[in-house]
Amino acid sequence: MRRTRVTLADVAAASGVSVTTASLVLTGRARELRISEDAERRVRSTARELGYRRGALVSGHRPGPSRTIGFVLDTVTSSGLAGEVVKGAVEAAYRHGFMVFAGETGGDAGLERSLVEAMRDRCADGIVYATTHTRAVVVPEGLHHGLTVLLNATAGARSGIPSVVSDEVQGGRSAARVLVEAGHRHGVHLIGAGPGPYDVPPHSIAAVQRLIGMREVFAAAGVEVAGAHRCPTWTPEDGYDATRDLLRHHLPRALVCFDDRLAFGAYQALGEAGLSVPGDVSVLGFGDHPVASWMRPRLTTVALSHHELGVQAVEVLVGMLGRHGRDVRPSLIRRVPMPVREGGSVAPPRR
Repeated sequence: MRRTRVTLADVAAASGVSVTTASLVLTGRARELRISEDAERRVRSTARELGYRRGALVSGHRPGPSRTIGFVLDTVTSSGLAGEVVKGAVEAAYRHGFMVFAGETGGDAGLERSLVEAMRDRCADGIVYATTHTRAVVVPEGLHHGLTVLLNATAGARSGIPSVVSDEVQGGRSAARVLVEAGHRHGVHLIGAGPGPYDVPPHSIAAVQRLIGMREVFAAAGVEVAGAHRCPTWTPEDGYDATRDLLRHHLPRALVCFDDRLAFGAYQALGEAGLSVPGDVSVLGFGDHPVASWMRPRLTTVALSHHELGVQAVEVLVGMLGRHGRDVRPSLIRRVPMPVREGGSVAPPRR
């Protein structure tokens, strides 16, 4: 009769610990991560009794660095922008002599937990945990055991886990400066969020920070925002509806759209009303989404540097690996600049 293979999950269940804890014990990291001596003894004893074998890992001596980085993403890389993040991470890892193993969860918490445990189980030197939209997260338990960097996510100073995010406040300043330098002082409307810092879609850290940056520059230039139209989601449909509703009551001079897809919808509504961009209305977006290059005129947008976000997340993690074992912490938040991508959608207001 063929013997059934004993898995790490079997050892964990029989020991009364999580799969992550069992993995850390059997890879020689129990002392490093302060797992109790009792739990360590139980796991090792159970592994021997069940005949669990993973080569040298069962001996209790951790091998050298695996030169691998785990990358856990909450969306699919086929979405294009997410693919750019992964591409940046892979290129940066390759330059440092690392490989990247990426997994997508689709927002499934169970799958997320399994991916993290599998990557720890396979001795990944560290994990990048990435979200599609900037948001505060509850860090999965497995990420506290070992080196982790959050990408496009924050978890608060108490977590001690560093984050790599876009510099949204600086991006908001840059957007406002584009309009101020073009001579816009009146008739500026926001599409997507505002005017107050809490008039944003649920959990949208990016919107809050962009508003902070914009309000700072507008206030210094004496520009008063004429109106704002909060959208529940940042889709072309929302941009179209918000702009069409605005045109029933006002003739704006400039629109700041909080996402390029909102700007795409705004273009359609302006065109239906017989208004030209930028002759009648200047339009500015955020994101440098692929749709921006297909709009006519091409949209001027404040870019989210997806590729650079992936690069920087790996750079932070590799830096942590170099300091491993010493009481040195990286800066908790690394902010990636958001450059302006010039198009033809912003011009001085007509007299």
